[in-house]
Amino acid sequence: MLDQDLFETALTLVYPRHCPVCDKVLKSVEIIDGRITFGRLIHDSCNRKVRRIRGNTCLRCGKLLGEAGKDSEYCSDCVRMRHEFDRGFSVFEYRSISGSVYKFKYMGRREYSSFYAKEAKKLLGNRLLRLGIDAIIPVPMYYEKENKRGYNQAEVFAGKLSKELEIPMYSDVIVRSRSTLPMKQLDVRARRNNLKKAFNIVRNDVKFKCILIIDDIYTTGSTIDEIAHEFRVAGVKKIYFLSLAIGQTT
Repeated sequence: MLDQDLFETALTLVYPRHCPVCDKVLKSVEIIDGRITFGRLIHDSCNRKVRRIRGNTCLRCGKLLGEAGKDSEYCSDCVRMRHEFDRGFSVFEYRSISGSVYKFKYMGRREYSSFYAKEAKKLLGNRLLRLGIDAIIPVPMYYEKENKRGYNQAEVFAGKLSKELEIPMYSDVIVRSRSTLPMKQLDVRARRNNLKKAFNIVRNDVKFKCILIIDDIYTTGSTIDEIAHEFRVAGVKKIYFLSLAIGQTT
């Protein structure tokens, strides 16, 4: 871990990072309070604009319940629908980080994943480690779509988180076996129909008891549910998910 951190710090001296909020170049070396600081991941002013998921959350999907749901255990979405996963967690409120996630997802800003993973560890690391997770599983992309984009953003984030938590990531256990329509165009029922039989486990030589599925955005849980279903059939007992950002109830 130390060697990797030193390598990344050295790399920023040659290729400075971009702030994951404003996208402006970050200073590789700064003097703050008389101390030399390397490898800043976000501007202080931008960091204050980003809202982490804290407080009263749904005990199933992890959405913020807010003042209206302060006496509830579950959000209205999870009251209405049955999920295949045991519990979910998220790092950021979607609206405060949406622009950042868009650039991470579509504009090649894979470097943002370092900030995302460190924030996930800071916010949720201890809770996640207590769950006994033995594998981190990124949500797979259809191969044609991944080849066109050049990377799978969920896998990039999962890889960084794997190093932060020292839990192995497996990106070759489950695949997206067919192309699906963009989820943002569909309602809840259409999303679930769109994903039917879209995922297949392709490795039977690894057995997990407890997994953490990684995605960029959680909305209704349709994608996580379909993947969780496949792992349930394969015998996985405990299934959790972590998303970068989570929206409001639908």
